[in-house]
Amino acid sequence: MNAPLPLIATLPRDLPGWMRLFDVRAIPVSAATAEQIEVLRPDEDAIDAHRLAPLLEHDPLMVVRLLAHVGALRRGRDLGAPETVVEALVMLGITPFFRTFAALPTIEDALQDQPLALAGYRAVLDRSYRGARYAMAFAVHRMDPDAEVIREATLLHDFAELLLWWRAPAAALAIADRQRADPHLRSAVAQREVLGIELADLEQALMKRWQLPPMLARITDDHHAEDVRVRNVVLALRVARHTARGWDNPALPDDIDDVGRLLNLGAAPALRLLHDIEEE
Repeated sequence: MNAPLPLIATLPRDLPGWMRLFDVRAIPVSAATAEQIEVLRPDEDAIDAHRLAPLLEHDPLMVVRLLAHVGALRRGRDLGAPETVVEALVMLGITPFFRTFAALPTIEDALQDQPLALAGYRAVLDRSYRGARYAMAFAVHRMDPDAEVIREATLLHDFAELLLWWRAPAAALAIADRQRADPHLRSAVAQREVLGIELADLEQALMKRWQLPPMLARITDDHHAEDVRVRNVVLALRVARHTARGWDNPALPDDIDDVGRLLNLGAAPALRLLHDIEEE
């Protein structure tokens, strides 16, 4: 297993500086993901993309590693960009997958002495999981043909925040503390104050550098609010964030109204739909 990278002691103050800190080949995955890959390795001849994909899709950084690897293989070649994990696995092949992704570093090893950082990392994961579930349900309700891509974009939407908890947990904790002290403080403002950049800008820059699929990059970019798929992702994550500790968050009524507009539902049916999704 690769040795964990050291935590960042001195924070960069600009986007190029932050980008230099992240090598996609060093990104850790969850211990469960690494273990599942090793369990399946002896039976690779009996495994196909549809069986393997669900084991990877719950780990945003594993998805980033996979899509980036396939993107590097596509460089300079006239091949379409795979937009889902299944498509990426089909393009790569099962045997090359197991050959490439062996003895992966894990977030649990990287943060073994940082319990607060690991808890923060897992909180982002939980929000991403729940947001992806909402996003998929919204997209299916809208009969969007890109429903699976929307779900995956929602899962990846906050991967830069996961990277921050991994390499600079003190900074991630400082941002969380500021927002806890001032519930009205926007994430982007807190990030600029602590990091000198916004994580959304870092994420888009890394997606471009690592050649992740253009559609995924667009759908994860909140600046394209005119795109209904972007609104689908943003609203799903807003609901996931605002219901993380129950259904009494004062921002929820606005979320419900916006979900209703997205899905052409009244407020009461929209709320019922959200509860149904949560209970699935």
